[in-house]
Amino acid sequence: MDAVFENLPFRPAEILLPQNCDYDKWSVVACDQYTSQPEYWQRVEERVGRAPSALRLILPESSLDGPQVEMDIMDINSTMSRYVREGRFKTLPGAMVYVERTLSGGKVRRGLVGMADLDAYDYEPGSDVLIRATEGVVHTRIPPRVAVRKNAPIELPHAMLLCDDPKRTVIEPLAAQTGAMELLYDFDLMEQGGHIKGWLLAEKQLSEVSAALAALGDPAAFRARYGTEDQPVMLFAVGDGNHSLATAKECYERQKRFMPPEKWDGLPARFALCELVNLHDGSLEFEPIHRVVFHTDPQALLDALVRAYPGACRGAAPGGDGMSLGWLYNGAEGVVTLPASAARLPVAALQSFLDGYLMDHEGRVDYIHGEAVAREFAARPGNIAFLLPPMDKEALFPTVIHDGVLPRKTFSMGEAHDKRFYLEARKIR
Repeated sequence: MDAVFENLPFRPAEILLPQNCDYDKWSVVACDQYTSQPEYWQRVEERVGRAPSALRLILPESSLDGPQVEMDIMDINSTMSRYVREGRFKTLPGAMVYVERTLSGGKVRRGLVGMADLDAYDYEPGSDVLIRATEGVVHTRIPPRVAVRKNAPIELPHAMLLCDDPKRTVIEPLAAQTGAMELLYDFDLMEQGGHIKGWLLAEKQLSEVSAALAALGDPAAFRARYGTEDQPVMLFAVGDGNHSLATAKECYERQKRFMPPEKWDGLPARFALCELVNLHDGSLEFEPIHRVVFHTDPQALLDALVRAYPGACRGAAPGGDGMSLGWLYNGAEGVVTLPASAARLPVAALQSFLDGYLMDHEGRVDYIHGEAVAREFAARPGNIAFLLPPMDKEALFPTVIHDGVLPRKTFSMGEAHDKRFYLEARKIR
């Protein structure tokens, strides 16, 4: 069956599925969530207790700068090896998993778990490969993630790829075929994560998926859809987990430097497990990612923002033409209106300013999912929040194809508790 996927950048994988454990304790949310809410991870810790769990195989990003991070990484790798040695996983060879995730709001997100070919992926701006990053990758954020992955025997994915499939040809047809597939799991996720079900694709479904992906990536169809002439096909965009996939790519490139080229194809690190989702899935909503600057002088920061863009103004409501940024701190709130010439998107203008300002001034920026959480932080002394507008998801593929990657943390696919939960795994060494 692998032969039909040979020329595709997304294909079946040898998937490891946990066994003989409570899935509701095994499965935890993506490690890059709740970075400024340690109480969330403490609740998860208390819920899991001593049970086998993916929590023992990941490092929450809130702990990346912790005093014992090197010891934490060693413990993670040791636990991974122990879980494999103890038979904690059953192996599903040449597998793809159809997933139905019922979100906390009741909508169902449909996805397909398989592995992405990192030879077909590049996170650098201007890339013209089949799998492209949607946002700028912060290179300084890669080394600490490489430290976690480079010696890990297995991976657990939270990256999500998007396909632009308005006719719903790849994933959606599987919903009517679940009776012909093996049910692998069916359980509630913790912490408002909703419910998840997964089925193992049979040979018929695998053949249909490969044919649909090949048709979606047809160069003539691509040119007609996006109005391009000589540009290479972009089949997938990274929706979530840009830095996670970039880390996998970096680890693969490092291994290649120590191997002769004829052995590269056989490296398990050439691939990364991820979930493919249709951009047009009815449950998929692009939420803005707000900015909160901690431990700063909010008034001085606002003044500097207005000075940074000639023609900008500040008031209680948007003023004139331009891009509006809502701000709030210590019970006060208002709007900064920036000139349209400041950037293509409001988030680009704000991020560019914050990157420069925080190099010379006290403060730390974090990226917050959900307006309520941003407002909560803004009410604390020394913090200021900026509320950003959502991005139209229909513009994602055309923008990346024609203009390149977006500013980092431009959008989020749903609230934090709707992010991908770790469940499946795969050997990478």
